[in-house]
Amino acid sequence: MTSGDFKTDYRKDIAIFQTTWVKGWLVFFILALLIFPFVVGEYPVYIMNLCGIAIIGALGLNILTGFTGQISLGHAAFIAIGAYTSGILTTKLGMPFWFTIPIAGLVSAFAGLIVGIPSLRLKGLYLAITTMAFSIIVEYIIMRWKSLTGGAVGMEIPRPVLGGIAFESDRSFYFVILFFVVLGIIFSRNLIRTKAGRAFIAIRDRDIAAEVIGVDLSRYKIISFMISSFYAGVAGSLYGALIMNISSEQFALHVSIEYVAMIIIGGMGSILGSIYGAVFMTLVPEILRFSVKLFGIADIYPSIIDIIDEIKVGVFGILIILFLIYEPEGIYGRWRKIKAYWKTWPFTY
Repeated sequence: MTSGDFKTDYRKDIAIFQTTWVKGWLVFFILALLIFPFVVGEYPVYIMNLCGIAIIGALGLNILTGFTGQISLGHAAFIAIGAYTSGILTTKLGMPFWFTIPIAGLVSAFAGLIVGIPSLRLKGLYLAITTMAFSIIVEYIIMRWKSLTGGAVGMEIPRPVLGGIAFESDRSFYFVILFFVVLGIIFSRNLIRTKAGRAFIAIRDRDIAAEVIGVDLSRYKIISFMISSFYAGVAGSLYGALIMNISSEQFALHVSIEYVAMIIIGGMGSILGSIYGAVFMTLVPEILRFSVKLFGIADIYPSIIDIIDEIKVGVFGILIILFLIYEPEGIYGRWRKIKAYWKTWPFTY
C-alpha cells in the first residue's frame, strides 16, 4: 500500500504546483486578490498598489543579489530611469502609457548593461560602492537636467487610458499593477529553473567553480544585471503613473537600502521571499502610524506623525540587523521551518 507523495515522471517532479491542495489555495488567493479592491476603501487599495510595485522591484533585485550574488546599492537609480523614461515618453512625446512600460524596462536594462560591465572585475564591497555611485550620478542628472526632468520640481504624469477607459482611481489601477506582478512572478519563477537561472546560482555559490565547469561568468553577470534593471524599470514606470508626480527625492539612496532590506528580511534567493519582504517593508510605515495612534503616543507627541519617515529608516536598519542575526534566511526561511515542523508533527525527531 503506497503512502506519501510520489512522482512518476520528470514533468511532475519539476512542476511548480505539485499538489491539489496547493493549486486550490492558489485559486482561492487569486480570487481574494480580485475581490479585495471592491470590499475595502481607497487607501488600503493604494497601499496594496505600493506593495505590488515593491514586489516587482524586489523580484528584480533578488535575481541580481539573491540568486547571482551581485550586491547592488543602486536599484533606486534603475527605478528612477524607468519612471522618468515613461514620464517623458508620455508627457513630451504623447506616447500611450502601455507602450512606455516595456520601453522603460528596456532603457533601464541598457543602463544595467552599462553598470554590469564593470561588475565583471568587481565584487563585494567594491561592486556595492560602484552601484551606489551610479545611483548618485543618476540623481544628479535628474536634478540638473531641468528641461527634460523638471529638476527639483519634478514631473507630473497622467493616469493611463485604454480604449476610452481612464484608470483614474487607485481601484482601477490596482488591476494593472496586479497583472504585471503576476507576470513578473511567473517569469522569475521559471527563469530560475532555466539554464541561465542555474548559472546565476552557480555564480553566487562559487564563481571560480562555476567558471571551471563552463559557466560564462561575464555573460551571465551582465544578463542578471539587465534582467534586474528591466524589473526595476517596469516598477518605476508603474510607480510614476500611480503617484502621478515624480521627483529625485523619491529615488534617493535610502530607497535602494529599503529594497535591500526587502530581500534580506523576506529571504534572499527566494521568489516568495521577495513577495514577503516587499509586502512587509511596505506595511512597516503604516504599522508605525497605527501604533503611535493606538498607544496614544501621537497625543503626547503630536509632531511624531511628521517624522514617521525618519523613524521608518531607523526601524528598517534595526530590522535588517535582527534578521541577519536571528533569521538569516528571512521570513521565507522561517515559513519553511514551520511547514517542515508540521509535516512531521508529532514525530519531530
